[in-house]
Amino acid sequence: MAAGCPGPATAVGRAQDTAQEYNLNTRFGRTEIAVESVAPGSREAFAERHRAWGTTLRIADIEVAGVHELSDGNADVTVRATWYRADEEDLRTTTVKQHWHEQGTSWLLTGEERVDGDIGLLGEKVVFQAPEGERSPARFPTVRLSGTVE
Repeated sequence: MAAGCPGPATAVGRAQDTAQEYNLNTRFGRTEIAVESVAPGSREAFAERHRAWGTTLRIADIEVAGVHELSDGNADVTVRATWYRADEEDLRTTTVKQHWHEQGTSWLLTGEERVDGDIGLLGEKVVFQAPEGERSPARFPTVRLSGTVE
């Protein structure tokens, strides 16, 4: 028996490999490749959820945190995404649960939902509220070298 030869991949192993490849493709904006791993009936919803990726929303990192095999050829994959809006400097983190279904020897994404963290990664509507009342610009006293304060 050869120690370096891997055995046949398990269904969960194939699901994890497919999920990692899918998430890597979405991170780097390779949507046309990523969509091949999305179930045909879920592709329109996928496009809507990921519309802002690479334009107004940038992905800093995506990590597959775990795979949980369910019954009947289904698996849930937990993913942590670190991202930011292009017009802000705040780094955000969101945990997403992806639903995968085995079809033959392939795994296809059937849905995904935010389970924790910041809202907005998956196309959710985000409303920004301005502070109440008018704020005047900050003004600090000018100190002159002669020692007078204005």
